[in-house]
Amino acid sequence: MFRRNKILSVKRLLLIPVLLLVVLAISGCLGAGTRSLGWSGVAVSGGDLFFGSMDGKLIALDSSSGNPRWQVSLEGSAEGGIGCAAPAAGVGIYGTPLVAGDLVFVSAYNGRLYAINADSGALRWVYPHEGNLEPIAGGPALAGDKVYFGSFDGKVYALNVATGEKEWQFETGDEIWSTPVVDGDRLYIGSFDNKLYALDTEDGSQVWTFEADGAFVSMPLVYNGTVYVGSFDRYFYALNAADGSLLWSFPASDEEQSRPGSWFWASAVAYNNAIYAPCLDGWVYVLDAESGLKITEFDLGSPVAASPVLAGSYIVVAAEDGRLHIIDGDSNEIRPLTDLALKVVAPLVASEGIVYVHTQEDETVYALDPEARLVVWSFTLQ
Repeated sequence: MFRRNKILSVKRLLLIPVLLLVVLAISGCLGAGTRSLGWSGVAVSGGDLFFGSMDGKLIALDSSSGNPRWQVSLEGSAEGGIGCAAPAAGVGIYGTPLVAGDLVFVSAYNGRLYAINADSGALRWVYPHEGNLEPIAGGPALAGDKVYFGSFDGKVYALNVATGEKEWQFETGDEIWSTPVVDGDRLYIGSFDNKLYALDTEDGSQVWTFEADGAFVSMPLVYNGTVYVGSFDRYFYALNAADGSLLWSFPASDEEQSRPGSWFWASAVAYNNAIYAPCLDGWVYVLDAESGLKITEFDLGSPVAASPVLAGSYIVVAAEDGRLHIIDGDSNEIRPLTDLALKVVAPLVASEGIVYVHTQEDETVYALDPEARLVVWSFTLQ
């Protein structure tokens, strides 16, 4: 274990303009005059897909054909989205929707969480019932009878699934962009106060915190009793899930030149005791889950902002430039899957051997078969 000197106020001032430039680049707002309104991933439930469009709609598709079932517009907002000006009728949807029973939960940049009937698209409830919170960039998580999310106001909220009534809230020290992860009776979520929090899902009490030298934005991965998460300090951490103690960090060295070239934005995946950690420097680092030693690494040649997905023994990863790759988890050999030639920053999802990709440019949802390496169908939002 090691510690680094912290000059937090100076680092915070330096981080703000850099973060803005990175978010603008990821969202596609530099140079093209576009008005991005989010990068929602796709949620799969039974024979349906749900995703948030960039013009503020929640859309349901048939998963076998890509045919639309219904779409509903969220409330209009002139607030825009992260880094971009938005049309007055649009609501930024950055988090991936969550399906639980007959409800789809979707969080929006206008500071509201919506519970929508999965069959009809009818609104069941919205939180807050009146007014708005500060923007919500992360998606919701579920455990038992509660749905959880974080907000730019630095708070984690737990709501009753059936009614939308608030059960509890917990306040961190800064904005929350991350999507929470629930494992057992623990909720894990990162904040811009440079801390990762473990909370009790029942009452929101703090179990432990871990502090780094940079913000935590990516969704943590819980695997074999360990929490794996990357930070804006360009380190990737493995923490004991029980008490938050540091097990290892990658890289192990404290030398500036040994760190990856950019931040860890996307979430990691695990397979066969290896952690696949994508980075905005364009590399995927494959680390031993127990020791943190680097097994191998892959240069994708473009930033990786989209969280990869495990499909069988394949790790499917998308570079921002639209090229998708398959890493064989058994052999750690990489090969191309397809080149969509469109910006991809939304997290990937897999179900029954099919990988779904939501592109930001020419907004399209693709269903890909990684085994056959072909596009099964695509749906382009008009």
